[in-house]
Amino acid sequence: MHRRAFLTTSSMAAIGFGATACSSNPKAALAPRRPPVNLAPVKASWDRIIRTTVGLRPHRDAGFVLKPDKLGDKLLVHNYGHGGAGMSLAWGTGLMAAEFATEHPSRQAAVIGCGSVGLTCARQLQRRGFDVTIYALAVPPNVTSNMSLAGFTPESGLVVADQRTPQWDAQYRRAADISYRQLQLLAGPHFGVSWLDNFSLTNELRQGPPMPQPPSLLAGLVVEEEVFGPGEHPFATKYALRSPQIRIEPNIYLDNLVRDFQLWGGHIVIRKFDSPRELAALREPIVINCTGLGARDLFGDQELIPLKGQLTVMPPQAEVNYHCNGGVPPVPGASLGIHMMARNDGIILGGTSQRGVWTLEPDEAERKRVVDSHIAVFSAMKSVRT
Repeated sequence: MHRRAFLTTSSMAAIGFGATACSSNPKAALAPRRPPVNLAPVKASWDRIIRTTVGLRPHRDAGFVLKPDKLGDKLLVHNYGHGGAGMSLAWGTGLMAAEFATEHPSRQAAVIGCGSVGLTCARQLQRRGFDVTIYALAVPPNVTSNMSLAGFTPESGLVVADQRTPQWDAQYRRAADISYRQLQLLAGPHFGVSWLDNFSLTNELRQGPPMPQPPSLLAGLVVEEEVFGPGEHPFATKYALRSPQIRIEPNIYLDNLVRDFQLWGGHIVIRKFDSPRELAALREPIVINCTGLGARDLFGDQELIPLKGQLTVMPPQAEVNYHCNGGVPPVPGASLGIHMMARNDGIILGGTSQRGVWTLEPDEAERKRVVDSHIAVFSAMKSVRT
């Protein structure tokens, strides 16, 4: 049991013991029972599916690239390779890229890419007095960021543990700190950023730190989970671990980043670049590379590979406003590897990450696994007695 759950239980037991010792009516001395969690189940079924989307996460085993470089007489700043953490880390890496740019005497910058990373980088530049033009082949809603789940998941598909360096760790931690704070300040209907409860479903409590990477990287960013045991939650698993999570609704969020960028005088130019030479011909003396997977061909970064993800969507349910992951797998000891996010544009079912797969066609076997697993999870939910 987690320390928090142990302390809570111990405190309640102590209260109950003291009351019993002083009361002539033992029945009235029972310790107060924590209210159980009741949640509306998702109406998960194949006939309720309205769409399936596919996105390719830009992954590097060594993690994202954030560094200044030269492109002829221009300052080139790389800011790409965020894996599945682009929505989570973009405000932080965007600010750090803008800091590199402020070392140049000019205040005109070109941002290449119009997803979460490009838009937030452009906004961070504008906040520092830059005249910014975004050059991109596609704009929201036709960018990879629109295909994300999306929540504050700063370690998702990001880096292989043995590839990390102290310098990269320091960049990561600072980016995560900045982004976490910025997303909190954006909470509200305008940007589609909000808080909701996340439930991790399991039959066994984890031992030690909840994250596979050193806990120091996310110290202060991950709220400790509250453990609900049998009879305290509606899921079929023995335990449900609850923690608050930031939810980002991509369609609302990205559209309003575009509007803010344009209100601040920014311009968007639809253009494809085939070589660094074409970037060198731009009028802006500062170029910020936020091309994601595009950096593989544009700059020859062969470490970049796609992590293919797909989401299957059902109509929204007003009574469902939580996120959950995991469940009871058909094979003991296995992991379902699934997650559900309730959003205004639908009930989002995910859990796919296929390394090195470039196709944008839905994988029917993966779709079946994810949908059938969620049907099993939600059909097994039951009301909890209060």
